[in-house]
Amino acid sequence: MAGPAAASRHRFVTLTPATTAEARDRGRELFGLRSWGDAYAALSAADAAAPLDGEDLERLATAAHLLGRDAERADAWARAYHAFLSRGDAPRAARCAYWLGIGLIFQGDLAQGGGWLARARRLLDDGQHDCPERGYLLLPAALERVGARDFAAAHEYFDQAATIGERFGDADLVMLARQGQGRSLIQLGRTAEGVALLDEVMVAATSDEVSPVVVGIVYCSVIDACQDIYDLRRAHEWTTALDRWCAAQPDLVPYRGHCLVNRAEILRLHGAWPDALDEARRAGERLSQPHAQRAAGAAFYQQAELHRLRGEFAGAEAAYRRASECGRTPEPGLALLRLAQGKVAAAEAAIRRVAGEAHDRRDRARVLAACVEVMLAAGDVASARAAADELARMAADLDAPFLHALSAHSSGAVLAAEGDARAALGALRQAWSLWHELEAPYEAARVRVLVATACRQLGDDEGWEMEMDAARQAFAQLGAAPDLARVERLARRPRPRRAAELTAREAEVLALVATGRTNRAIAEGLRISEKTVARHVSNIFTKLGLSTRAAAASYAYRHGLVQPPT
Repeated sequence: MAGPAAASRHRFVTLTPATTAEARDRGRELFGLRSWGDAYAALSAADAAAPLDGEDLERLATAAHLLGRDAERADAWARAYHAFLSRGDAPRAARCAYWLGIGLIFQGDLAQGGGWLARARRLLDDGQHDCPERGYLLLPAALERVGARDFAAAHEYFDQAATIGERFGDADLVMLARQGQGRSLIQLGRTAEGVALLDEVMVAATSDEVSPVVVGIVYCSVIDACQDIYDLRRAHEWTTALDRWCAAQPDLVPYRGHCLVNRAEILRLHGAWPDALDEARRAGERLSQPHAQRAAGAAFYQQAELHRLRGEFAGAEAAYRRASECGRTPEPGLALLRLAQGKVAAAEAAIRRVAGEAHDRRDRARVLAACVEVMLAAGDVASARAAADELARMAADLDAPFLHALSAHSSGAVLAAEGDARAALGALRQAWSLWHELEAPYEAARVRVLVATACRQLGDDEGWEMEMDAARQAFAQLGAAPDLARVERLARRPRPRRAAELTAREAEVLALVATGRTNRAIAEGLRISEKTVARHVSNIFTKLGLSTRAAAASYAYRHGLVQPPT
């Protein structure tokens, strides 16, 4: 199999047999020291003078992989395969075919990758070999079952592979199989068992008990699993460990794609937005080479989210579009962007659609939280309540601090819209405490705005001012321009006046707004024009110092103009 590495062999200076041997030995030494760039250069130089044997080609392929040189890696694995095959070592050749095949599959070259895996199976079957390579070849079958969401069958394949690995003392195979078992258990609802197994795997990974390629694979898989179950504490812990591991090997290029996306998300949560944006951009670049991979969509989505939060709406729009082009739905972020742009109807239509489609657990919670926010802005308190209740059930089921924080935040917002400011305060203070423990400053600041509003509804002006000041400072430090502008607008707004200042017709309209009716429905009920209703609503907002229909509903409930739904 020809490739760039093969072609590049002719570009090296001719070496004598002695210097060739020195370059090869130096390459082996540097490989042992994990100096991947220098090891690759030395082994390539030796290979240019005289073809390397199978073992050294494996080292060259591994170094190329860790440097992100995909074409050179594939070339070296193919040549190593033929080298082992020519000397009659079918199991070793099959292992090379496995690594070549699985690498091609993850690059999106499914036909070629599948062909190499089939070649490896045929080699072992023809020779009736009992070897650890049979365990490696069970892993792609397990991944196929994962893709089909048959997690019980996937777990069985992973278990068989782990048993083979243990029988032959192959630590790499055992670790790959065990992490697959752990993730399958989580998907089967046996979360505690799955997480315990993943923790065990990570202990082995951090103790250098397995090869560098497998360490990187396991790190990324476990971090991704933590994200699946919203265990952000573990995700942060293992991401930090991955950072340390990568820092000790500065030449490393892989684990800068999928894992960078996870890292960007964690950094965003912790308020390190410039670093998060840098990581997301690097992930997008890495996952777009040599052509855009599906996972690149996740990187572009993270970029879009950060642009949206910073008020860079044009950049957000472009990044959401790129995410969509890569196959990643731009929701719920795009709906929240429309809301920030004041396009409430567009936001409502989008979030209603995606809420009816989102079934993946990893996305569902964020969709529900966005649904609460958008529906409250649109004045549909009933739909917001339904989304908050589903989110509460999810939080109770998974028992993850992030989900509990998200649920309390959403429930508090809905309670405030329903006019129960005191109950809202209880939920919101719980949400703030959880966000604080999770070191999530942006979410905590958003909760403080809601707490301030509830304080004002209860007549606590001092509480209002303190909470708003704290939120203002947090948004300023983060660079959350849209939220900062909103806080400034709220701070300038005069204290709401009394309901007695409304005309009888305005009070009547306010009561109907509180029931969730649209302007058109109110106009039909009162037998007046929709334009007249819009004027009454505008007057109500101005007189009471309100800005949304949800806030108007809350005011109506609080002042007894309408009874809260039971």
